[in-house]
Amino acid sequence: MAANPSACHPGDSSKALKRLPQLAESLLHFDLPAELQLLRQEDSWQRQTGRSAKTLAKYPDFRIILVLMKANTQMNEHRAEGRVSIHQLLGKISIHLPDQKVDMAVGQLLVLDCGMVHNVEALEESAFLLTVAWPNGPSGS
Repeated sequence: MAANPSACHPGDSSKALKRLPQLAESLLHFDLPAELQLLRQEDSWQRQTGRSAKTLAKYPDFRIILVLMKANTQMNEHRAEGRVSIHQLLGKISIHLPDQKVDMAVGQLLVLDCGMVHNVEALEESAFLLTVAWPNGPSGS
C-alpha cells in the first residue's frame, strides 16, 4: 500500500501552529468540570457579554471550544465557514435558526452544516462544547 502524502501525521499540526502549539499536540486530555471552574474565574465571565470560552484544541482543520454562558444571555447571529457541532454539557440553550428554534438539554448534540446562520440563547447557566471542522482548513486553505 502506497503512503498518502496528504494523510494525517501525528505531531504535524503542533509544528505548524505558531501561537499556542500545545493546542495541537498529538494527545489532548481535559477535565471539563475543572475547565468550567477556571472559566468562571476569568475576567470575561464578569463582562457584559455574560460568557467565557476557552479553545481546547486547535488544528488547521478542526477546533474544539468550551463555552460557558450566563443565564439569559445570547451570542448574536453568526455563521461558521465549517461544519459545527454543539454538545450540551450543562443547562439549557436554544439555537435560533432562520426557520426554526432547537432547544438543547444536557447530553444532546446538534450538528449544523457550514454557513448556517444561527444565534445561541442561554436559558439558564449553560456550557457546551463547540466543534468546528473545515474540509481543507479555515477559509479553504
